[in-house]
Amino acid sequence: MRADARRNVESIRQAALTVFRENGLTSPLDDVARLAGKAKGTIYHRFGGRAGLIDAVVEELVAERVDGIITSVSALDMGAVDRLEEYLRRVWLLQFEEPAANDVFLRVEPDSPVLIALCDRARTFAIDLLDQAQAAGGIRPEVTAQDLYALIWERGVIAREATCTRQDYLRRCDWVLAGLRTCR
Repeated sequence: MRADARRNVESIRQAALTVFRENGLTSPLDDVARLAGKAKGTIYHRFGGRAGLIDAVVEELVAERVDGIITSVSALDMGAVDRLEEYLRRVWLLQFEEPAANDVFLRVEPDSPVLIALCDRARTFAIDLLDQAQAAGGIRPEVTAQDLYALIWERGVIAREATCTRQDYLRRCDWVLAGLRTCR
């Protein structure tokens, strides 16, 4: 690739990072092109369209954050129930604060192999935490992996439409978490 083509690609990538961070993965590509100072056609030429552009930036945009949550929750010295709750709380907060991360969990680009792999990593980790928490007797036995996915999806929809404060959002997340616990 010529030097000018590499500069075009990088300016589009940087613009996509900015636009997607602020407004999510469904942001108009016109906004990315405008910020990059390039024609929209250049995005299609260099990235093949929205999916290719997302794949080119998702690692820096979201994957590092999700993988960081997985790593940090894995290292926590606490019981299985508390680890599951902490993981969900951090994912839900990420959804609230980062429109692009929320779009990843809502799978707005369902055919992206990069996003599918990221969601699969998060899903596998959550299922392991759920299994451990249920084995410890602290989470209702009828809660399934599909239920966790539904809760993450529901929180994502709520985060997308949220008109509440961060504090109110987290308070409501805690109510959902309390509902997962076994009654003792």
